[in-house]
Amino acid sequence: MFTLIFFIFLLNIPLLASRFTHPRCFWRMKQNKDKDGDLVAGCVFILSTVQWPVEKDYFNQILNIQTPTENNQFSLALAFSMDEVNRNPDLLPNSSLVFDFPGGGCKTVPKLYNSLHFSIENHDAHPNYNCDEESECILILSGPNWAISEMVGTFLNFFMFQTVFQFTYGPFNPILSDREQFPSLYQMAPQDIYLALAMVSLMLHFNWNWIGLAISDNDQGTQFLSYLRREMEKNTVCFAFVNMIPVKMHSYLSRAEVYFNQIMTSSTKVVVIYGDTDSTLAVSFRRWQSLGIQRIWVTTSQWDVTIWKSDFTLNSFHGILAFAHHHAETSSFKTFVQTLNPLKYSDEYLAKLEWMNLKCELSDSKCKTLKNCISNASLQWLEVQTFDMAFSDDSYDIYNAVYTMAHALHEMLLQQVYNQPVDNGRGPYAQCFKLHFFLRKTQFTNPVGERVNMNQKENLQEEYDIFQIWNFPYGLGLKVKIGEFSPHFPRGQQLHLYEDMIEHATGSRQMPPSVCSADCGPGFRKFWQEGMAACCFDCSSCPPNEVSNETNVDKCVRCREDQYTNREQKQCIPKAMVFLNYKDTLGMALSLMALCLSAFTAVILVVFVKHRDTPIVKANNRNLTYILLISLIFSFLCPLLFIGHPNSAICILQQVTFGVVFTVAVSTVLAKTVTVLLAFKVTAPGKRVRSFLLSGAPNYIIVICTLIQIILCVIWLRLSPPFIDNDAHSEHGQIIVVCNKGSETAFYCVLGYHGSLALASFIVAFLSRNLPDTFNEAKLLTFSMLLFCSVWVTFIPVYHSTKGKVMVIVEVLSILISSAGLLGCIFVPKCYIILLRPERNSLQKLREKTSF
Repeated sequence: MFTLIFFIFLLNIPLLASRFTHPRCFWRMKQNKDKDGDLVAGCVFILSTVQWPVEKDYFNQILNIQTPTENNQFSLALAFSMDEVNRNPDLLPNSSLVFDFPGGGCKTVPKLYNSLHFSIENHDAHPNYNCDEESECILILSGPNWAISEMVGTFLNFFMFQTVFQFTYGPFNPILSDREQFPSLYQMAPQDIYLALAMVSLMLHFNWNWIGLAISDNDQGTQFLSYLRREMEKNTVCFAFVNMIPVKMHSYLSRAEVYFNQIMTSSTKVVVIYGDTDSTLAVSFRRWQSLGIQRIWVTTSQWDVTIWKSDFTLNSFHGILAFAHHHAETSSFKTFVQTLNPLKYSDEYLAKLEWMNLKCELSDSKCKTLKNCISNASLQWLEVQTFDMAFSDDSYDIYNAVYTMAHALHEMLLQQVYNQPVDNGRGPYAQCFKLHFFLRKTQFTNPVGERVNMNQKENLQEEYDIFQIWNFPYGLGLKVKIGEFSPHFPRGQQLHLYEDMIEHATGSRQMPPSVCSADCGPGFRKFWQEGMAACCFDCSSCPPNEVSNETNVDKCVRCREDQYTNREQKQCIPKAMVFLNYKDTLGMALSLMALCLSAFTAVILVVFVKHRDTPIVKANNRNLTYILLISLIFSFLCPLLFIGHPNSAICILQQVTFGVVFTVAVSTVLAKTVTVLLAFKVTAPGKRVRSFLLSGAPNYIIVICTLIQIILCVIWLRLSPPFIDNDAHSEHGQIIVVCNKGSETAFYCVLGYHGSLALASFIVAFLSRNLPDTFNEAKLLTFSMLLFCSVWVTFIPVYHSTKGKVMVIVEVLSILISSAGLLGCIFVPKCYIILLRPERNSLQKLREKTSF
């Protein structure tokens, strides 16, 4: 376990170290004169060994004679590398490396092909080839364009040059790895198998998902497209367009306008460029620039040469993001170049030749952001800086190629010292065949401390530096390292950007957006339509009671039952617990009404008790009157159980109390009506019915009816008792705490039993309404039962049409109104006589036939 932790720590050292290293800046002055002809020229060099010391004068002389100015970076890098090898006492003792140019040196592809073809037709001495038996192994170094290397490799293979090796500098091309077609060719550049992943990681960092692509229509471009498409599909990044630029000029010209319109009409702000810098793709790219297309160009470092020939406006960020293979810098390169010829290789010349590495920070004293830089920046501003020349990827390939050749030759010479060479029948070519063996297994650490391995299968995963490039007016260009990518780290940690450098350069850490569809903000979700790309979508608001608090969510999240959405549907808010509260206006009003009515009923009871000996009280069965008044007092107090926060006991008590108390009241009314009917219908003395009346038998009606209701309530509580229920759906943003009836059937059985007693009382009272007597209360009982039945018949549809707290209010009002109806219809007229018309409460008036 300790070993594993230590190994992980070692892997993280490079990234940790990079965070303490300030990114480097690169300045460059442009050439004063732009060439409208060929875009980028390539150079072919011939390397060989000699048995005498080589001084710098040799390099100065051959460079002054052979090398065109626009390709001096390659020649100078080669001269510098060979000079380092020649001065190294541990490499190739008693030998020196020299180089030359074939037929004029650095040329464009067409010119180089014509030069080689002309040499073949005239049977001149072939480059790097001599027919004498003392021929030595010679190295041809070609690049940076793969077409030049392919042409040289085909030429060498066709004429079967046994003593010639070919190294290439420039981007890696899988075609050149074919050993049958190019048996003596070695590519110095690492494979770009992680370039697509690095670019997609950058896109994800800046939230770009709508990308344009322009590539050369060849094997190299197709392979990169497959890599890029695979990585983009993994991360939901889509192509806005894919321009595969034909390699042949006449095919390109026929569709050049189509490519231009496609990139102009596309909504993408980011375009990936991948291909050769000496191709129709480069022609197309320069045309887009000249026509004013402003995009963020994502490309490789080889396109520096093409890009820097035009200026970019700074009204908004439309620069270049270039990926370059990570490698260390050579600190002594500038010193070597200037010691060759101080007059020729001045600071001004070097600034125009190649990127300069400024080991300094962009200080605020110079410019706060690049957009505010002085537009007429001149070379004099650069000359006061301390800078070294920076190796490009191509120059670094040349550097490693020289050292690879030197190390392979050195190993072969060492083996010859310890083992006598044996002629295997191949004559003068035996040594060169043996050199192939050493080249393929060469591994070493170059002077800048980086590992070089010629076995492609064992090559380490390449790392990339990411540069941001601007081209200013008046010939000033700037390249700033803004990050790096390393595939050694886990996914999600492979890309590291220097946010402070991006902000310092542009004034903001935010890059311009490049998306197919505008973001779906909080409260919305993405909605795809058929036929649309995965990155293109519409936005639709979240369904009810669902929220989204992030951008571009696929699904909204449903709130819990105890929560609700705010108006913007961005967050779930806890619902308020609501019930019929005493503190509410309605709850307080109902409570006061119940208390007042119960108090009023108590007062009436006191009046009746006080005047219990008066004829009007005696005439209507005092005991039944007292029982009815007491039951009405409790009926008015029942609504208090429905008000306030309920609990399990309250839920059970409110229904049982309501059922029993109302049964007592209604059965008492029934007993009173039966008493009245028997009192006036059965008048003959000695009849059994009369004795039944005199014995108080109607009072048993109350006991029997109440007992039946109690039995119904017990069954109710046993089967499905009432319980607390949280109603989270009736009111938005509220949870209504109510008492669920449990069994609706049981509730309606209790209510129906009340109705049957009331109906029986109504029928008996109706039959007794016209009986003669001053104090006959049959009419009052009839009207009270009519009102009682009307209230509860109305209650049923109203109760079912309401929800939540309103259901409780309807039930409370029904209890109060029906109870008040009994009290008002039966007892208020009698109180009126007792208190206000006492003269009518006498035996004399009792005998008079007076009706109310």
